Amino acid sequence: MWRRQIQILGLLLCLLGWGFVGCTLAMDCWRVAQLGGQGGSSVVVTAWYWSDLWRDCYEDSTALVNCVDFGVLWRVKSYIQAVRGLLMIGLSLGLTGTVITFLGLECTYIGGDQRSKDRMLTTGSALHLLGCVSDVAAYCLYINRVVEAFLHSKADPSKLSYEIGPPLYLGLVASFLIFLGCTFQCITARRSNHPLSRHPTVPLIGEKEERQALRGQKRTMSKGSRIFPNRTASVVIV
Repeated sequence: MWRRQIQILGLLLCLLGWGFVGCTLAMDCWRVAQLGGQGGSSVVVTAWYWSDLWRDCYEDSTALVNCVDFGVLWRVKSYIQAVRGLLMIGLSLGLTGTVITFLGLECTYIGGDQRSKDRMLTTGSALHLLGCVSDVAAYCLYINRVVEAFLHSKADPSKLSYEIGPPLYLGLVASFLIFLGCTFQCITARRSNHPLSRHPTVPLIGEKEERQALRGQKRTMSKGSRIFPNRTASVVIV
């Protein structure tokens, strides 16, 4: 019973993380920079520059937003294309792993016998794990670019100082949930009471000698019974 509960919990964690990763694709403010807002000035004006995977935007203190969408694919920066591709690969692997994991659950009546279900559960967990690695690589690549821009702004004050936005934190949390769900599924997939293999195993030398001795004793007992077939105990009455 505990196996079924842990398998369902692992699948739900993977689905939750997969959904969060998909949400980060559509979220704004992957990186944020703030200008103005210096205290003591007669007019406090604050402006925000923020970017995501699809556009760059400028927002002033009056909540007026001006955005510039990225152009054709070959004009987008290479690291943004890499982040998009890695996230798409992670989502595709996660979707495939979800279907295979569902077929390998112990509470379902499809997927074959228990050994086949365990194999499918392990395969689905491996696909989820590969998708998690792809997602983490995408987020780390974007974070590296943000940190690089932040360090350059310290050396050159004329450049914008970007900071990490909420989607990156959400994506890292989602990747951890996927990894946790894969761990639960792999734990339950390891069965200790599998049926014996159809292929005969080679016995050890000591086992061979014991089997030969037992066979010899059986043969001698069978020969003795053939020589004295009607051997019975006699009772003397005085």
